[in-house]
Amino acid sequence: MLAAVSWATRLKAGLARTRQALGGGLDTLLRRRVIDEALFEELETALITADCGVETAEALITRLRARARKDRLEDGAQLKGALKDELLALVAPLERTLDPHAHKPFVIVVAGVNGSGKTTSIGKLAKWLQMQGCSVMLAAGDTFRAAAREQLAAWGERNGVPVIGQHSSDPAALMFDAVSAARARGVDVLIADTAGRLPTQLHLMDEIRKVKRVIAKALPGAPHEVVLVLDANTGQNTLAQVEAFDAALGLTGLVLTKLDGTAKGGIVCAIAQNRAGSPRAQPLPLYFVGVGEGIDDLRPFAARDFVEALVD
Repeated sequence: MLAAVSWATRLKAGLARTRQALGGGLDTLLRRRVIDEALFEELETALITADCGVETAEALITRLRARARKDRLEDGAQLKGALKDELLALVAPLERTLDPHAHKPFVIVVAGVNGSGKTTSIGKLAKWLQMQGCSVMLAAGDTFRAAAREQLAAWGERNGVPVIGQHSSDPAALMFDAVSAARARGVDVLIADTAGRLPTQLHLMDEIRKVKRVIAKALPGAPHEVVLVLDANTGQNTLAQVEAFDAALGLTGLVLTKLDGTAKGGIVCAIAQNRAGSPRAQPLPLYFVGVGEGIDDLRPFAARDFVEALVD
């Protein structure tokens, strides 16, 4: 129970800037307010400022107006409750549990732009997987960035897990070797790091496609997850990253890092709204969010906890 309380506290602290963007908190914005058009306009502006995005803010306010009429809401306190309901309905589809026991070895490819916290997230994810009873191996497939292999090796040593890596410019060959090693050693989960890249770097996007194909040759059906790490500080640009990497790789999930007081958490709502309009039957899951530098500060996304921390 103490760990759960501690996490809720850290999540709320991580969303402090978002609440500030929402007029110092919705309590301040809605307190002793009569529901009128001016309040809806202020609330819409606050949601946009919190990085929810124009489209998401407009959609939420449209639903709130309809809810206020239907349920005959009379004051800001009642509207706050309705907003929490609408936010939860929006982001709840993002909450899904990563199941590392579905295959063995369970292969996860991790992608993202440089600076997103990709390699650090891999280290933290390895710790979380160990807590689920899984043996873990890391593959240092970021052969493009200087010291990336050393950084991943440090996380491997910290977690006590092996790291497959070599001074090679061919990440596809390294990944083939890593999958073979994971199978030979009976490892439960293999996490493959990849070179950070921008969606506009077409040669690097081609390279990561090759990595995915080679993994499939080494282990039919793999990779079982292709996860994109996003930096919450990049705001609406995260949506373009999701679309570009999804088109190139066929993403299966997301990780949102640096939600620690310097970013605006409304981007989670924008991600949910953006995926809701996609041709996918289900939106991409937001598997994990990060709210600090500690090894335990990457936790599974919980929609209700997020909404409570965002609004209260």
